[in-house]
Amino acid sequence: MTKPVLQQPFHALMVRRSEQCEISCAVEEIGLDDLPPGEVLIEVEFSSLNYKDALACQGHPGVVRKFPHVPGIDCAGRILESGSTDFLPGDAVLVTGYALGSGSWGGYSAYVRVQAEWVVALPQGLTVREAMTFGTAGFTAAQCIGSLQLHGIRPDAGEVVVTGATGGVGSIAVGLLAHLGYSVVAVTGKPEKAEQLTQLGAQRIIARSEVDDTSDKPFLPVRWSAAVDTVGGNTLSTILRSTDHRGCVAACGMVAGHELPLTVFPFILRGVTLAGIDSAQCPREPRLAIWDRLAGDWNIVKKLEPLVREISLSEVPREVSAMLAGQTSGRILVCPEK
Repeated sequence: MTKPVLQQPFHALMVRRSEQCEISCAVEEIGLDDLPPGEVLIEVEFSSLNYKDALACQGHPGVVRKFPHVPGIDCAGRILESGSTDFLPGDAVLVTGYALGSGSWGGYSAYVRVQAEWVVALPQGLTVREAMTFGTAGFTAAQCIGSLQLHGIRPDAGEVVVTGATGGVGSIAVGLLAHLGYSVVAVTGKPEKAEQLTQLGAQRIIARSEVDDTSDKPFLPVRWSAAVDTVGGNTLSTILRSTDHRGCVAACGMVAGHELPLTVFPFILRGVTLAGIDSAQCPREPRLAIWDRLAGDWNIVKKLEPLVREISLSEVPREVSAMLAGQTSGRILVCPEK
């Protein structure tokens, strides 16, 4: 295979903090020597926009550890240079999680340099674009559903509720659960997206207010067998108090808050399991298994295609503002400019 040609200088989306602690986010030209050290150099074809990326673009201290910084917690492309015997120039690969886009410069760049242990060979059955159609969001959704299955939640157990259902993780979770035969209840604050959720496979669609019980009741009437929660806060509390005996709730987000106001009663009297999902540090063996699933019998990229749109690096700041205002949905792919 012909070795790809490196073009210098190249574009990256750079987040900077001034001496007055003002944050800026703009496309800049950088060179290969500016990239952090690593064993593998990748020419990025696609990245994606996730909530964590939106925070990084605004210099959020919980995500960005030092400045200047390049966001982008996932990417896919082809290897240009490799110091690892596991990968060769020209290999199609993807990277999600670890410190990409947080502790280390990320995928919003024409090229990235990372440690070899972060790199996953593109699974047979997925193109580079399709890998980022799933991206971190799909990887997280798949982990959530795998956790439900691990805890014995089968399609005949009852409804599974998904919060934040029009977001990246939520929409893929709805599609995957429906694909696997589960009866899905989708929660959204965007009633205009009801048809989209139905096409993904949701059998029922409910408003956010239906999973926002602010009472101090330790239990609520049982409504579902399990849940994928991308929201956190009081929504997660409501979901847990409404889950059936021996049910499981996979939690992967906290856009509605990091506190969890509830008692231990759902856990010790109903036997409900709260399964935390940590995508960034998922060990390598299950990481590879998840990607094999997404490339195989969990491959729903054709179903997801109507939700996908592409933007350039220079359009990211605008989309970040929309995402943080709750005005985006589906999957947004980022295409670096050379």
